[in-house]
Amino acid sequence: MMLKPARLSLALIALVAVPAFAQNIATVNGKGIPAAKVDQVVKQVVAQGKQTDSPQLREAIKKDLIGREVMIQEADKQGFGIRPEVKSALENARQSIIINAMLADYVKKNPVKDADIKAEYDKFKATMGDKEYHAKHILVPTEEEAKALIAKLKTGSKFEDLAKASSKDGSAANGGDLDWASPASYVPEFSKAMVALQKGAITDTPVKSQFGYHVIKLEDTRAAKIPPMEEVKQQIGEQLQQRKLQAFREELMKKATIK
Repeated sequence: MMLKPARLSLALIALVAVPAFAQNIATVNGKGIPAAKVDQVVKQVVAQGKQTDSPQLREAIKKDLIGREVMIQEADKQGFGIRPEVKSALENARQSIIINAMLADYVKKNPVKDADIKAEYDKFKATMGDKEYHAKHILVPTEEEAKALIAKLKTGSKFEDLAKASSKDGSAANGGDLDWASPASYVPEFSKAMVALQKGAITDTPVKSQFGYHVIKLEDTRAAKIPPMEEVKQQIGEQLQQRKLQAFREELMKKATIK
């Protein structure tokens, strides 16, 4: 049996319309929300590792997209999209998205190599040295104040009490205690004076640095506790990656004509 022309036209419309409708998860005031948009958001959420693809996740995303569409339609109706401050914010967001995409592509094409991480780790170990030092200090603005404190210490005053009363450093509340650290953690003048001390000794003369005048006491030393490379590999890799990105930015700035 053959369909009549009118019935044939209706059948063709139905065949075309159903797939088109199926491509949308919903329509809001006549505007469709594509199912592909749900797939895209699901992919992003799953990639973050917080959730797995599930009917519950898809339903939550669907509701969110519908809610967003309702809100954006109302915002457009009220003219928020053409407000100068909104247009400026949109342009800033557009730039950020595009720039971040470019930087992500640069990182992908210029990955940090294991050899680079190893070299950086070896440099870190060399900088740390083989010893850690437990020191205390008192920081004051003038050499005269520092000399007066040293004189008091020689007559029996407690280092911790003088630090709490006189030190301008944040460690004053702890009696000047700097805890365990490598010499590389401090400015050169401080480190040089600290490593020259014997256990329990105090500097005979004030130590001048960019921060003021220090009176230093060495509590103890121990072998440096350097973490194995596997523990810090990711951290080092991220630091090297940031350096690569910074170098890329600087290279672009040099090439640009800026007046």
